[in-house]
Amino acid sequence: MGPLLVFPDPPPLAVATELSMASWAWKAVTTPAGAAELEPEEGWSGGVVCADEQPDAAFGLCRALRKRDVPFSPLLLVVSHQQLGALELREDLFDDFCVLPLAPRELEARLAQLSWRAGRGLRPELVEHGPLVLNLETYQASVAGRPLALTYMEYELLKFLATHPGKVFTRETLLSRVWGYEYYGGARTVDVHVRRLRAKLGEEHAQLISTVRSVGYRFGQSRWSL
Repeated sequence: MGPLLVFPDPPPLAVATELSMASWAWKAVTTPAGAAELEPEEGWSGGVVCADEQPDAAFGLCRALRKRDVPFSPLLLVVSHQQLGALELREDLFDDFCVLPLAPRELEARLAQLSWRAGRGLRPELVEHGPLVLNLETYQASVAGRPLALTYMEYELLKFLATHPGKVFTRETLLSRVWGYEYYGGARTVDVHVRRLRAKLGEEHAQLISTVRSVGYRFGQSRWSL
């Protein structure tokens, strides 16, 4: 499997650091012509295009890569919060996106998931709880065989809860353990993510995450339950 294509050259320090820490091989390019010139014999394994500083050039590169005889995939776009509106009607230009600043290991997780979708991943480590299956390497999740379209933090919350079944966690504990101590959002963030997870799990499986009144949330049944 070839290296990742990364734009621009040089890429943002945070992106370069995340890629290096995750042991991804990569080459930086500046133009579609450069992407073709630097492409290895085995082909690119995917791409990370950072659009925060040079949006026109970034989207132009994505467009050119998608118009190749064999459309380039998987392609991960990195944008700022202010650019989210610019993604509308451009969904065909990328397979997934990250928003700056990057959460720890988010880039690694999303790249692993995209590689898995493209059939390039290895047998992953799984967490299974009844109908729920979590893939710890690719950040894929499914319930009763149905894939779940989860955001990065939804997956992180579900993974944390599923790996501690039967234990009750306060909202404050979940904020610190899942979002991190540097996160300044309020406890309502947890409630919103739990509500979204239950909706995505579906009515039949929403009870996997139960509310413990005046305390917080629990995944699965308590060990004292019959």
